[in-house]
Amino acid sequence: MCDTCGCNITEANRHLLEKDGKLSQTPDGHTAIDVLHSLLHENDHQAAHNREHFDKHQVLAVNLMSSPGSGKTRLLEQTLEQLGKHFRMAVIEGDLETENDAQRIRAKGVPAIQITTGSACHLDAHMVHQAVHDLDLSQLDIVFIENVGNLVCPASFDLGHHVNITLLSVTEGDDKPSKYPVMFRAADVLLITKADLLQVLDDFDTAVAAKNFRQLAKANPVIALSAKTRDEGFQAWIQWLTETLSQHRLRIAEGEQVRPAIQQDGQRLHQHDGMSEHHHL
Repeated sequence: MCDTCGCNITEANRHLLEKDGKLSQTPDGHTAIDVLHSLLHENDHQAAHNREHFDKHQVLAVNLMSSPGSGKTRLLEQTLEQLGKHFRMAVIEGDLETENDAQRIRAKGVPAIQITTGSACHLDAHMVHQAVHDLDLSQLDIVFIENVGNLVCPASFDLGHHVNITLLSVTEGDDKPSKYPVMFRAADVLLITKADLLQVLDDFDTAVAAKNFRQLAKANPVIALSAKTRDEGFQAWIQWLTETLSQHRLRIAEGEQVRPAIQQDGQRLHQHDGMSEHHHL
């Protein structure tokens, strides 16, 4: 997996491995798995720092994950439009290239910081840290982080966020939770998107998708919705988000730190699959 996409090493954390960088030397001088373990450790350290920034200002940081084309940006557009009168929001956009999605968000009058990851198939905490410093958190209630479209790697990296939203569009197949368990195990809520297409698609069963999600020992909400029609499911999503922000602020007031579900299985894959990369660092 990571031997081809190079997602362990990103432009944001590369400085740790370059000459005189904190991780430029491993204990024995050549063991790649030590480098990758250290990168994950540094990522978690940076994520904790990011979360301190969010918590200081009582900002809820929401990580949206899915495969490409599931409707993350469309969901954000409609969410921002509906909640714009009630909450102050901003978006951190992650894509391999272009600012297309960020431009769509800015058209709604909402601040959007674009992160182009190059070859990396996920965002990491260092990338998000750079974006956070371009936002005035004192003027925000919610920061959405639209992760790179990928059903594996994003679930393995703490960004400093608080909750994970996993999207599954009805055009993808109701077996996706079973085929990509790492991503779906991380979900605090599963959104089945593009539900307006169910009337013309006979090969996607929302009950089957929910069952496959539940088989991962997930009792978290499953909401089928259409951002296009803003149907009943979309309103349920808005209610979940509003209640989550309220609960988040209560926890902060009580001194509780909220951390997201990070999939250790995915981290082990990154450590193992990246072992042969050391010679290319």
